Amino acid sequence: TVLVGNNFLAVSAAAEEAQKLGYNPIVLGTTMEGETIHVANVYVSMAAQAQLQRTNPGTAVFPFVKLPAAIIAGGETTVTLSESHGKGGRNQELGLAAAIKMKSSGLRDMILASVGTDGTDGPTDAAGSIIDGSTIDRVEFENGRSFLGKDALENHDAYNFFQTSKTFNSLVKTGPTGTNVADVCVILVQ
Repeated sequence: TVLVGNNFLAVSAAAEEAQKLGYNPIVLGTTMEGETIHVANVYVSMAAQAQLQRTNPGTAVFPFVKLPAAIIAGGETTVTLSESHGKGGRNQELGLAAAIKMKSSGLRDMILASVGTDGTDGPTDAAGSIIDGSTIDRVEFENGRSFLGKDALENHDAYNFFQTSKTFNSLVKTGPTGTNVADVCVILVQ
């Protein structure tokens, strides 16, 4: 067996590209695991802490990364499904949970993308999701508040929730890549 790629290389490439774009990358690791909703909350909390350098400098005495920042992690989280559940994958659910956390915390000026390197996420045609602090409001407004983000998260139905928006689709669709070296998550913080 010849190994030509791994999650470390994928995460490192993301960090190098972020740096070229003017962001200060920090790599959290390549073995991130845990229940997806909890991992999403940790990622958003870390991004919020980094953002304090700009929004409330007195509370960011020892910043872990300089702004603008790219917080990058790799690995694979877990979604524990109930018997009755909707459609999606761990990267879509991570995006939905992060969007809900950003909205409830009033966070703006950050964006999160979480994707499977193989181009698929769960039983869907999406590789993952890309969201920001206004994603929930935009999608709920567009669907007439007939499908709420919190309900989609509770029912593990991120795919169908994101699909209700026709003008802003948070789903990342790359098609199969032919390579599977786990997932990559990038949070850009201004």
